[in-house]
Amino acid sequence: KLSKDKKYLLFFGFIRDYKGLDLLIQALTNLPEEYHIIVAGESYGSFEKYENLISETNTNERVHLFNRYISDNEVHTFFSAADVCVLPYKDATQSGITAIANNFNLPVIATDVGGLKENVRHNETGLIVERPESILIAEAIERYFTENLRDQFTINIAEEKTDNSWENFAKRVLEFSESI
Repeated sequence: KLSKDKKYLLFFGFIRDYKGLDLLIQALTNLPEEYHIIVAGESYGSFEKYENLISETNTNERVHLFNRYISDNEVHTFFSAADVCVLPYKDATQSGITAIANNFNLPVIATDVGGLKENVRHNETGLIVERPESILIAEAIERYFTENLRDQFTINIAEEKTDNSWENFAKRVLEFSESI
């Protein structure tokens, strides 16, 4: 039931404070009305602070909540509906969400915390935001859409997936074993 003339930002996975959903909601207030967030994942702890923030920022109509466990057979629906996956983390080591997004050829916008940038090549397969600040996240989202980066990023993700395929890995292992 999503409108085709909107721009959808996906926040996916467990909802925990360090993952920065509050930053993404705040970033939404700095973006035009056609930008919407799809929140798909189960909250660990109270969701009340996010509900309050959505209400305070008057973004109720622009935040689509699926605050529940997302089963494996539903994952494709969320990643297919989104224009970009956003990881506005305040702190992190790694995230499996980048691998899921890559599987669906969906570019990622992530903050430069922990090892997130190891799986997102800045300006090639996604965008890395220098710091976890809502205004910087909003600027990166706006850039992604105004510069129409999705098409090239999607091509780059598909090429990277081919380069890293099991077939190519096996080929390189055989080539290496023949060289020694």
